[in-house]
Amino acid sequence: MQTLFLNKDQERRLLAGHLWIYSNEIDAKRSPLKQFQAGELVKIIAASGRMLGVGYINPNCLLCVRLLSKEDVQIDEAFFKERIQKAIALRERLFPLPFYRAVYGESDGLPGLVIDRYDDVWVLQANTAGVDQRINFVIDALIKLMPVKTIMLCNDSSQRKLEGLEQYRKIIYGEELDHCRILENECNFLAPLMTGQKTAWFYDHRANRRMISQLSKNKVVLDVFSYLGAFTLPCAKQGAKHVIAIDASAAAVEQLLANAKNNSLHQVEGIKEDAFVALQNFINDKEKFDVIILDPPALIKKKKDFNAGLQAYQKLNELALQVLNPEGLLFSASCSMHLSGEDLRSIIRKAALRQKKNIKILKYCHQDYDHPIHPTILETEYLKGFLITLD
Repeated sequence: MQTLFLNKDQERRLLAGHLWIYSNEIDAKRSPLKQFQAGELVKIIAASGRMLGVGYINPNCLLCVRLLSKEDVQIDEAFFKERIQKAIALRERLFPLPFYRAVYGESDGLPGLVIDRYDDVWVLQANTAGVDQRINFVIDALIKLMPVKTIMLCNDSSQRKLEGLEQYRKIIYGEELDHCRILENECNFLAPLMTGQKTAWFYDHRANRRMISQLSKNKVVLDVFSYLGAFTLPCAKQGAKHVIAIDASAAAVEQLLANAKNNSLHQVEGIKEDAFVALQNFINDKEKFDVIILDPPALIKKKKDFNAGLQAYQKLNELALQVLNPEGLLFSASCSMHLSGEDLRSIIRKAALRQKKNIKILKYCHQDYDHPIHPTILETEYLKGFLITLD
């Protein structure tokens, strides 16, 4: 294992608990980046000579090194097995059913690795060269630890492109499946594995969906960016009078309606349409809703997209407020890492002012327990949402 030296005082963030090292923090004279291979393990040493830990490096990335351990340990199958076992044990204490994000990267001490569990179907995402080269350790550990019918690699994230890695999806162990089953908030769902978004499902909003569904009885609900119906179906299940789901993907709407039918929820209507167009159409038709859910995909993927994304969030919230009934409820969320909770609060406030609406914030919401937040890595707290009402 090669040694990597940091510039003077650049160990402060690691000593505070962080796991990342940027390329400009590395002593390029003592540790020329060209001597390292992407994914290689390195021993990290402060300028003073202090041992800081072991991590893996990608010399081609600005975020160059991710710390795996503060100790000088072997990074082998036993290492991954122990970390995965610990992460799953936490979820099993928190969730009664085997449907959850089993490993959430840095927050579970495995930077670059995501594992979602769908009972005995496991979806893995190796987002860095360091994890990608050791994915067999992960697979072998899972097979030894847990019931496994199928393991899929969902390696098509944009982060892999930054790492210089191939983007693909494939079943790499067990039974070939087109869909996985999810049981969440008293509803059964099928999600496409090979063609679905991200790792097929979004567990992060589980608690927020439960909250909204419990407020939807006898209400007319609009779910914008509905995907497979994770908000839609629980609202219908809890007695919503009518739920309209909007998504730009015909395949997603088709699967949503199939999920609704499988749950005998007949008050669900699916519409394939662009969200902005659909909301404007409702305004033109003077349609109103008691509960509106705005859960768009990340509209700010990179810092350079911030201003354009801010305007898009603002426009969405303004449109939604125009079709919200008096005393109605709006749940407005963002999964954009570059948009803070305070940014979203400001967007909603400005949208209300522009539409001459008086609002009250009832609750600030965030990601569920299976997406734990690393106390020193702000990026692990990416999901935020506000439940508001018209006053």
